[in-house]
Amino acid sequence: MNADSTLDVPAVLRSQRDGRGRFVHPWPIRDGASRGLRDLLRWRRERMRNGVEADPPADAFTIATPDVARPRAAPDELRITWIGHATFLIQLAGINLLTDPVWSLRASPVFWAGPRRLVPPPLPFDALPDIDAVVLSHDHYDHLDSATVRHLHRRFGSGLHWITPLGYRAWLGRRGVRNVTELDWWAHARVDTAAGPLHVRAAPAQHWSRRTPFNERTRLWASFVLGAGHRRVFFCGDSGWFDGFDSIARLGPFDAALLPIGAYEPRWFMKPAHMNPEEAVRAFTALGATGLFVGMHWGTFRLTDEPAFEPPERAAAAWRARGLPADQLWLPRHGETRTIRSR
Repeated sequence: MNADSTLDVPAVLRSQRDGRGRFVHPWPIRDGASRGLRDLLRWRRERMRNGVEADPPADAFTIATPDVARPRAAPDELRITWIGHATFLIQLAGINLLTDPVWSLRASPVFWAGPRRLVPPPLPFDALPDIDAVVLSHDHYDHLDSATVRHLHRRFGSGLHWITPLGYRAWLGRRGVRNVTELDWWAHARVDTAAGPLHVRAAPAQHWSRRTPFNERTRLWASFVLGAGHRRVFFCGDSGWFDGFDSIARLGPFDAALLPIGAYEPRWFMKPAHMNPEEAVRAFTALGATGLFVGMHWGTFRLTDEPAFEPPERAAAAWRARGLPADQLWLPRHGETRTIRSR
């Protein structure tokens, strides 16, 4: 595999570090990016005062049966299966890849506390086809799960390619993973797989990283454009709204854009790091409004204060308000597969 960063982009959209070597947002954030202990305590006080809607039972969700191509999809196919949250099985021109894989019960550093799955994974881990590559957007526990990483490495070994932003090689190495490509924003890598070349380009996102109190922003966060054959998929990972989506659109057109629609309340706290549904639809239009809008990052782990089923309802309303084509909106059920074939 190889990496390059030859794309001509504005300096304001290139990753930067502060004097302590921590990654920072190179563009100004209107509402400020910093959220400290005082803000967290304010949020907790508001939750105690106002209350939060109870978690729905698991049977409140409609679970679909995944339609996974085995061993691989056809060369002219794109199949996308939502496992939950930001975890997708993407079968792209015969290549099998996972995004931000989490199969654990909790998004947490410990197994006995932290956000618990509302819905079990609709595709059991053992039912996965052979996986060629894993794409990781950032290091938060709902996107980077140590137990799942170890399970994937044990099952697929050194032949499995891991593509990450800058700063993840050592963490993965401590879990036995060596086949890692780290990318700065706008850098490109070609990954040669059993089904052909996978092209991956990292792109900016407005988010942050931290797994412990001592390593905040020591690793980069990113979105990704995934390409194989004549197909391209945009995987956003996590992001607040920022003015960079129109620049990412130059990497399209996209057959599908996987965009987060959940984890946005209270707005004063979450806005810098998480889009709400209306902003996600706005991001889709900035990306060129091509292909499928795929709503993710909701209904799996209850991370914030909005009601569990509000994100898809608001996304659908925002979609209608903009007059966008109904057949381009996909708010998948857990386990649901959408297949795009060449005409």
